[in-house]
Amino acid sequence: MKNWKEVVHHKEFRYLDHTEKKFFHGRDYTALTSFAVDDVLALSVAGADVNPALRLWVHPDTVVLGIPDSRLPYLEEGIRLLSDRGYKAVVRNSGGLAVPLDAGVLNISLILPDVSGISIHECYDAMVRFIQFMLRDVTSDIEAYEIIGSYCPGDYDLSIGGKKFAGISQRRVKDGAAIQIYLDVEGKGQERAQLIRDFYDVARKGEETKFDYPDINPIVMASLSELLGIKLTVDAVKERVEHALQEVSEAIVTDDFSGDELVQFKKRYEQMVKRNEKIRGME
Repeated sequence: MKNWKEVVHHKEFRYLDHTEKKFFHGRDYTALTSFAVDDVLALSVAGADVNPALRLWVHPDTVVLGIPDSRLPYLEEGIRLLSDRGYKAVVRNSGGLAVPLDAGVLNISLILPDVSGISIHECYDAMVRFIQFMLRDVTSDIEAYEIIGSYCPGDYDLSIGGKKFAGISQRRVKDGAAIQIYLDVEGKGQERAQLIRDFYDVARKGEETKFDYPDINPIVMASLSELLGIKLTVDAVKERVEHALQEVSEAIVTDDFSGDELVQFKKRYEQMVKRNEKIRGME
């Protein structure tokens, strides 16, 4: 496994804080928008001499579904349950399964260029190492392995003491990769897990399916605040992200989207809208 400097050897980073955005070039800034934005950033770094980017985003009361979730036998009933509880649903274009987002969940996208010679696992590991580095002063106990009973389980679940607080997905576009992590910072992790458990109960109803959906046990989920026993806010973690980025790079730029990126954004946004046509009428 390559270390951080072998995967991310660049001296300059592009940094985009989108956590408080309400609109993005004439469109509501929703999770649907965010996935289109990450696609554009991955396209923008398609080249060996391009700098990586790191983007922060927060979306209130949204459940991000994976592609397999969109094939659940009683999906419409599941979407209605989420809507009744005040949550919007969005089908993402990266890997993984259902994940709840709210104001206490910070999302980080690490956009890496020229990944043709870098494995998927090495890109995941780069994100793991960044999070461990960012939180090194408050814990040395962050581990990466699948937490059975969690929602959206995977080999790169991040946990402390066997309780998961974060999960990572990855999407590659040409030679760029968007490694996306959600961090349950504030609030109660078990309540988020119970929401997703209820969604699967209603959307699947115990039927046999070709895909193996998780049997969620809320007790294995918790927020960072709960696990660390300190009052940790999204704003505080945002500051940690920026400080960590300053330590691992020599320069940070905050350029907005260029004209070419806006053209690509329109295309990618329309693709996300089309991907979500099926569930729009279910709410």
